[in-house]
Amino acid sequence: MEPAEVFPLDALAYLQCALGFLGSLLLRQAASSYGRYVSPGAAFGVPARAAWALQELPSLAVPLWVCARTAAERLRRAPNRILLAMFLLHYAQRSLIFPFLIRGGKPMPLYTCVLAFMFCVYNGYLQSRYLSQYAVYTDDWVTDPRFLVGFCLWLIGMLINIHSDHILRNLRKPGETGYKIPRGGLFEYVTAANYFGEVVEWCGYGLASWSIQGGAFALFTFCILLTRAQQHHRWYLEKFEDYPKFRKIIIPFLF
Repeated sequence: MEPAEVFPLDALAYLQCALGFLGSLLLRQAASSYGRYVSPGAAFGVPARAAWALQELPSLAVPLWVCARTAAERLRRAPNRILLAMFLLHYAQRSLIFPFLIRGGKPMPLYTCVLAFMFCVYNGYLQSRYLSQYAVYTDDWVTDPRFLVGFCLWLIGMLINIHSDHILRNLRKPGETGYKIPRGGLFEYVTAANYFGEVVEWCGYGLASWSIQGGAFALFTFCILLTRAQQHHRWYLEKFEDYPKFRKIIIPFLF
């Protein structure tokens, strides 16, 4: 593989790192605008289920398109296939299952949905193009400790994320309104257990892929979700006087 072949994908990965830091700074200045943070009079709202399905779908559709339109030579190797399957499995759940489990949900501002859609196109192309065309792994990479530990972290993180979303969906009984303090699972230790699961998941993916592309996605995820988790933590502390003060923001026993 010539360096010139992979240079554009490396550049996109470094740009993703920069966007993660920039996005984190912007979110500190202007809070996230979805769910509980959406102003009642916000214009151009997209229904929650449709918004989540549409914005996440490119991370599933773009890789399938990339692999269908190219020779995808590297997917003949088991490590490449497994890594791409890890990425696709997450987004199949996020775009085809998760949105339709949402109960109610406030409309999402159109611009928020569009930004998320654009990122999913960008990242879906970056990860799939790299894994299908350029990533070089030996067949025994699947027994390498980095891959094995990364895969286990990815699986644990995904399960935490799905379980935490289940807890959030079932906070209110049918007919109830208002917000409640999440209980159970890792919510007993952190405010943003669902975000913690996603951070662990993509850090595991980055470790298993051992690539700039996978690492950039993990870093971007951490930067954005940490800032959102901090916003959630402040909101709960202000909203509920009895909110457990010992709970960390996103990482158990750390912060």
